[in-house]
Amino acid sequence: MDYQRKRRLTHICIGLIFLFSGIEYAVILPTIWAYLQTLHAEPYFLGLGLAAFSFSGLLAGPVFGQWSDKTLKTKPAILFGNLFEIAGNFMYFVGISKWLLLASRLVAGIGTGAVASIFGYLTRATSSEERATVFAAVMACRQFGLLIGPAFNLFLRYCNFHIGPFVVNKYTAPGLFMCFLWILLQVLVVFMYSDLQPLKIHIQQTGGEQEEEEEKTLVCNTSDEHMANDNSVYGSMTGREKPLASVNGEVFHPDEDRYISNGHIEKVNDEVNENPFQNFSATREYLREEVVVLLTAQFITLFNQTALETMVTPLTQKYFGFGELENSIMYFLCGAEVIAGFVLVRCLSTRFADRVILAVGLVICNISCIWCIIFLADPKGQWGTLLAEFIIGVFLQVLGLPFVAVSQISLFSKVTAEKTQGFSQGLRRSVGGIATILGPLWAGGLTQNLYVMLAAMMALLTLLTVMMGLSYKYLVEPQTDPTYRTAQEEEEA
Repeated sequence: MDYQRKRRLTHICIGLIFLFSGIEYAVILPTIWAYLQTLHAEPYFLGLGLAAFSFSGLLAGPVFGQWSDKTLKTKPAILFGNLFEIAGNFMYFVGISKWLLLASRLVAGIGTGAVASIFGYLTRATSSEERATVFAAVMACRQFGLLIGPAFNLFLRYCNFHIGPFVVNKYTAPGLFMCFLWILLQVLVVFMYSDLQPLKIHIQQTGGEQEEEEEKTLVCNTSDEHMANDNSVYGSMTGREKPLASVNGEVFHPDEDRYISNGHIEKVNDEVNENPFQNFSATREYLREEVVVLLTAQFITLFNQTALETMVTPLTQKYFGFGELENSIMYFLCGAEVIAGFVLVRCLSTRFADRVILAVGLVICNISCIWCIIFLADPKGQWGTLLAEFIIGVFLQVLGLPFVAVSQISLFSKVTAEKTQGFSQGLRRSVGGIATILGPLWAGGLTQNLYVMLAAMMALLTLLTVMMGLSYKYLVEPQTDPTYRTAQEEEEA
């Protein structure tokens, strides 16, 4: 199998991972509250159940990320993490008690740690110019899962039979369904996923003879004179290094243990390649103004998002009488809006800088939160008026998500070192995991006092907006790798 085909199959697997994670979220979230009620769970168990998934994920993310940074392989991490998804969803299906249901989300959350490895790979496999576009496409796969997930609930809600001692009904069926999907993914990853080196060094097409040669694997016999104009320049090679090979118009190093970051060949020795954390300093890497702002954006946006999601189901049940079907339709429509938002962000990312897109997203989020405080904290009026106010609030909240999500991930990948991207992305996801734990817990205890809940969310958004305004000039890709900045540059930053 040639390289290009392997890469396509690998990218299909990555897309399916995000797709299935979106489907899982969409089939479980609308039903977990009613499922817990059948198990006589207290109201706060809804927040615990949602938080448990994020808690185990925030612990697993950095571990998986560091694993992939050291080995430069993502396939073992994906296969290992997927085992936890399978086990967790089977436990959710069994669901004989509220504690088992809580444990099932805790186990399944460990599997999400492999996403840090995937984001690390995507960062190193793309140039800074195309990164936001690639991230938007990958995240759109998850949102497409959120879009079609409720459609599965439309037929899962009619399940009513037994498999041995286990009952399959509209509450347990989502767990069984997701268990089958993750087993399918496990098989696909085994046979379709390849740990290929990311290739971003392109060969200029100069003529027909070269195009014919690109059908084969060639060794580029480049002279020392051509390659050694300045062997100290970033991206240059010395004559002692192994030659490059060309496959279907793209170039890679034959040594599969080497990793070419962002299409650049770093001037590093084999010892550094084997251990990217040899000269790593967490203080120097993460305690920088731009990194702190982006991690704060990750926390606040996910805290507010999960708090609102926790509030939505009890709110629609109380004021509109929504059940599983109505909630599934609502999430379906939200998924369609988010996908449209990602398509819009993907187009805008080719014209505007990441920080501009982030600023637009924050403006939308602020407007959404203000709207919710005014109209949804203490809903009054007729049913139709309440529904219209609710729809507008949800629409604004969902609209801002793609702008903030894509831009802050893209910026974070640019202001942190490429050689430790897996660990950095794991850290970023851990910060998000803390937010998705605290968000449901905060909202779960304040469903009867929405003014307090929404006021806290507004305060956090105001803080983030001020921080971004003060640090706006730093939210750009540095000219050099932050890991290798001089002491003077570090002091100026």
